[in-house]
Amino acid sequence: MTPLDEMRQDLDAEQRALDALVAPLAPPRWATPTPSEGWAVRDQIAHLAHFDEAATLAVTDPEGFARAVADALQDFPGYETRYLERGRALAPADLLASWRAARRRLGAAVATLEPKARVAWYGPPMSAMSFLSARLMETWLHGHDVTDALGLERRDTDRVRHILVLGVRTRAFAYALRGLPAPAAPVRVELVLPSGARWEDGEAGAENRIAGAAVDFCRVVTHRRHVDDTALLVEGPAAREWMLVAQAYAGPPAPGRKPGQFPRANPR
Repeated sequence: MTPLDEMRQDLDAEQRALDALVAPLAPPRWATPTPSEGWAVRDQIAHLAHFDEAATLAVTDPEGFARAVADALQDFPGYETRYLERGRALAPADLLASWRAARRRLGAAVATLEPKARVAWYGPPMSAMSFLSARLMETWLHGHDVTDALGLERRDTDRVRHILVLGVRTRAFAYALRGLPAPAAPVRVELVLPSGARWEDGEAGAENRIAGAAVDFCRVVTHRRHVDDTALLVEGPAAREWMLVAQAYAGPPAPGRKPGQFPRANPR
């Protein structure tokens, strides 16, 4: 099995895990507000359905996707409102069926991708591996809002390693989004995956260091937690600054979570 084949399988597994959480929900629970302001559980699934369809278009019709992006960027708030309203017009069962259909089409499309392929997106074009990692990250972060909203137990797996890679690789991108100079100081990252395996990046002995649970790092770079509400050890000014501006996903700079919005995680 190639790394790209494994990535395809991990994306499918992450989607199925979220599907298993929302499928049994009674219709009223789909209207539960989530930590994303103005979004209910149904909106998280509508977002995934819409962008899985967009991802299919990016693979199968790059020119059509470029036109769709240009249209969206002319009025992004209106664009978001329109696809959310389409989801809100559906009964929960129909919305779930819509997302499942979008996933099937995406799966068929990405099965054709070669390892060296480049795929356009709302930010810079990405490699096939990064493109699929981004879809997994989107599924994970919107699923995180669902579990936060409903008080469901999270069962994270080592699939989060794909988000770690994106989180590290998008460090300079997050600065650029905010019109800030590219960071110069190296930052050492030392994280522990849910299985207990270690994941590391950067020069050992660097003055700036981030250490702790991999899931906490993923929560920060996807704006599911403010760094102060995690148990991450953040040493050095460059490491702290990065964790305050980090954004691993495309789109306009987002404000992220506020400190104290969630109970602080216990050190592990």
